[in-house]
Amino acid sequence: MAKSFDIVIIGGGVIGCMIARELSRFNLDIALVEKESDIGMGASSANSAIVHAGHDPVPGTLKAKMNVKANPMWDQLSEELNFPYDRRGAYIVAVGGEQCNELDTLLVRGKQNGVPVKTVSADRMRQLEPNINPRVSGALYTPTGGICDTFAVTIAAAENAVMNGVEILTNTAFEDFIIKNDRINGVNTNKGELNCRWVINAAGVYADVVMHKAGVRPEFNITPRRGEYFVLDRAEFTTNLVMFPVPTQTSKGILVTTTMHGNTIVGPNAQNIEDKADTAVTSDGMQEIWAGALNLIPSLNQRHIIASFSGLRAGGNAACTDIDIDYNHDFIIEVPTEVKGFVNLGGIESPGLTAAPAIAERVIELIQDAGEKLQEKKNWTPIRPARPRFRELSLAEQADLIRQDPHYGSVICRCEMVTEGEILAELRSPVPAQSYDAIKRRTWLGTGRCLGSFDMPRVVDILVKELGLSPFEVTKKGTNSEFLIRPTKKVEG
Repeated sequence: MAKSFDIVIIGGGVIGCMIARELSRFNLDIALVEKESDIGMGASSANSAIVHAGHDPVPGTLKAKMNVKANPMWDQLSEELNFPYDRRGAYIVAVGGEQCNELDTLLVRGKQNGVPVKTVSADRMRQLEPNINPRVSGALYTPTGGICDTFAVTIAAAENAVMNGVEILTNTAFEDFIIKNDRINGVNTNKGELNCRWVINAAGVYADVVMHKAGVRPEFNITPRRGEYFVLDRAEFTTNLVMFPVPTQTSKGILVTTTMHGNTIVGPNAQNIEDKADTAVTSDGMQEIWAGALNLIPSLNQRHIIASFSGLRAGGNAACTDIDIDYNHDFIIEVPTEVKGFVNLGGIESPGLTAAPAIAERVIELIQDAGEKLQEKKNWTPIRPARPRFRELSLAEQADLIRQDPHYGSVICRCEMVTEGEILAELRSPVPAQSYDAIKRRTWLGTGRCLGSFDMPRVVDILVKELGLSPFEVTKKGTNSEFLIRPTKKVEG
């Protein structure tokens, strides 16, 4: 028998999880479906983790409006959901005198968007970052920019949504709509039908596939834009700044930025590709981002690289702008007229992470404008309690925690000082981890110099015991990523 909900959200990235959390304020039965084994495995798992000030989007666009509205919301969000966030500002750095004119353009645009911006001299940039390119000619400073832990943001929003009654269905892939008389009555998934009155498309790079199945915007296509990154060893190089180059028409450029975990990351580039699942890193891409990083910090050394990764942005196909003048590389956030009961989101590329809480509020407004009467819950809680992070505690606090739960005295990941108690807490959370990478996203385990070579066998053992699995069922990131295929000493034949 099909399950019934008021609203089904397609997509478990930061946008979908923020929408789920915002909708959980109301007396509604809500399901979020995610085709992967965990939330936050798409664009939300591989980006620059920057909360943008809003100086860059074209004034008057949805991108600009959502970015500027959302930016001030992040302080309260981080307090309520207990995720790491640091409003430390950002610098758009000009190298060479010819780029200073571009800073003037961005300064005017920032003021048009109502964003605090100011110019910074070359001498001041050299004081702030002694390793900066000697040819620096100035910078634009945006004090309201910030950094976050994107994984933590997505997980915290999802957990708070679940605490308030939302049901998250992972390994559940949307397949098609159930439509009668031009109204959506539900969705078909690989696990059966889900009946509902509203469907919200938050499917990221697959948003065009979803909207086309609803008969909406057939001319709109998403061309994934791949961005590649390097992660540097924080013991070898650190910076306290978020530094962008002067942007291009297709990208904010290859940045050099600190992170909430103290590592420096460089990237991304911008490669339009065909495959919506292709997150490979390439030799040409690696060379491109390293050259871009050296443009800002010439003294960077490749020996300090400890990891590389890539992610996809859900930019719309430029070719469609000749047909659809309403798109023009802006966000799509709408209740279309072609079918009832559908909220359509598309082209949510950067600054989508920053804009997520404002997009969630906009979705609520659209549903209400379409006639949905929403009644607030009396017992809704905005607070997602923090869990202990052992490495961030004082010695006295660590000792007290170990007395309360001895599992916190067993260090599983030495590089990042992650304990067994932290891993068990994530396996028992409102949105529990089920794989190695799911634990990694939640605790930062396996991201240090050894890249998990020390902790992996121990984590497998914990997953076996806690989840009641066979060692051969433990996966890195879901189905078809099992760590073990046979006992070590078993010889075929």
